Amino acid sequence: MLVNLSDVFASEGKQVHVDATLEMDSFKSKLGDFKITSKTPVHLIFTNNGVGKAKIEGNVELVFDTVCDRCLEEVPTTLALEFDREVASPDTTPDSSEDGDDGEEDLDFMEGYQINVETFVYNEILLNWPMKILCKETCEGICKVCGKNLNEGDCGCDRFVPDPRMAAIKDIFNANKEV
Repeated sequence: MLVNLSDVFASEGKQVHVDATLEMDSFKSKLGDFKITSKTPVHLIFTNNGVGKAKIEGNVELVFDTVCDRCLEEVPTTLALEFDREVASPDTTPDSSEDGDDGEEDLDFMEGYQINVETFVYNEILLNWPMKILCKETCEGICKVCGKNLNEGDCGCDRFVPDPRMAAIKDIFNANKEV
């Protein structure tokens, strides 16, 4: 969905409220493809912040189908996104901003005087995606030997891993062992 910001850029003190329906059904990134199971409308407030500048504020709540990073069980993950960002109109030169990077950063979701809400929300999801998704803080994960979910109980496998720094001493003992 495209929202036209030309009135906001042109009128000092102008404020526009928009509730946009998110058409995105899944979030695709290098981490995988995550289905969106629940979403609220994207509430956005655009406020003129000076000549050729607008402030974007708003929120959206999304629920994704994800898996636990330790035990691989399905876990619904909720992202409550809060937006607070400033954009510049396309006719504002990059030299007029304090950081020359601001104009380039905004190009991906700004199309002329319009903001692409889908791309804007995608970027916010990308920035706020959790580093690790766990079903619970005390998740035990899966057994490296048999693959059983250790949250359901111990599997009885020998998971002892010897210290690799002691391998040379172990070789000496094994060489001198009498049969």
